[in-house]
Amino acid sequence: MMVIGNPDNRRTEDMQQARRRCGLKPAIVLPYARLLQTWRSGGSLADAAGQEWWEPRGDGPVLVRLDAPGEDWTVERELIALGAAEGLGQEKDSNRDPAGSMFIAAEDALSMEYMWGRIYAPRQWFRGWKACLQRLDEEVQELWPSARFLNEPKDIAIMFDKRKCQRHLGDHGISVPPVLPQSEHVRSYAGLRAAMLDSGMHRVFVKLASGSGASGVVAYQLNPRTGAEIAVTTVGMERSAGETFFYNEGRLRRYTSGEDIETLLDWLCAEGARIERWMPKATLEGRSYDVRQLVAGGLAGHAIVRLSRTPITNLHLRNERMLPKAAGLSEARMERVRTAAMATMSAFPNSWSAGIDVMLSGSEPRAYVLDVNPFGDLLYRVEWNGLGTYEWEMELLRKEPLHQCLI
Repeated sequence: MMVIGNPDNRRTEDMQQARRRCGLKPAIVLPYARLLQTWRSGGSLADAAGQEWWEPRGDGPVLVRLDAPGEDWTVERELIALGAAEGLGQEKDSNRDPAGSMFIAAEDALSMEYMWGRIYAPRQWFRGWKACLQRLDEEVQELWPSARFLNEPKDIAIMFDKRKCQRHLGDHGISVPPVLPQSEHVRSYAGLRAAMLDSGMHRVFVKLASGSGASGVVAYQLNPRTGAEIAVTTVGMERSAGETFFYNEGRLRRYTSGEDIETLLDWLCAEGARIERWMPKATLEGRSYDVRQLVAGGLAGHAIVRLSRTPITNLHLRNERMLPKAAGLSEARMERVRTAAMATMSAFPNSWSAGIDVMLSGSEPRAYVLDVNPFGDLLYRVEWNGLGTYEWEMELLRKEPLHQCLI
């Protein structure tokens, strides 16, 4: 197996450990940082990979696993720089692109200093990530026509874009929270309020379209009679030298000032947002919950229940996590979750594994898919059939090799 990822990352390390426990040779890892730097200097995937990738390893196609690019500052900067190269005709010396989102010139991106939690130009980062996926797809097919991806780059790009992903799932008959009418035209706080008042949808989630791990999520409600408003979010704001910086707090903040909420939502809408009805999640002992369900090879495996007394249940916020049985979830409810998660993966027939976030809602609980995580197999302290997530995946691939690929 070939892996393109971040070698010192916990995902790559845990997968390599799982391979050793399964008696498999370590996967060959190509670091994203080396690949992106090689591309920037005019090289190719072949140049970045080196001779090790070309040595014969047996009879069978190569299996390529793309892992998450996150948690590596060098890779973050390279993707933002690549997003600038994919530019949209921004005006010289402007720090805004035509859509009103933040623009950082490539040379400036590469020299940025790391600031914990700060969110840098998410729309531009996503342009860079999509360009990376597209080029990887093209170069892998050119180098190894028989190679197969564990998850197709085109699918990963869709899963990462909450707007496209939810439309894709809806087109395949999978229940997702209803989108705010006319939200595709919303580019600002004023536009959001107008669309909410016109539609009568007064409680919404505004989610950064390319965000993950609760980054850029706002639960927003507006009183249509008084105009009072509340925004509960993971995003913190800091003003300096006439500019506002946005960062992930790692905890929830509650904004009630119209000025603060306008600043927050203007930024979020300009960077690209999925805006959907704020639906009540099912509760357990006063805590709302949803379920991260891992699906691999068409099978539902590990599941974690995420519980919170707030509207946002992501584990990055140190919310409580429990196994379904320990949480007291009935088999009937878990069956709804598993069915929705497996149907979701069937909408991506060229991809093998993902973590699906599913909520239950209503008096006769119905399953709604909230998010599809192409790298959602990093789940700690949970086993399925006595195996951790990566061990389970390696055993599945060993028993039923994907397209007869080498693992």
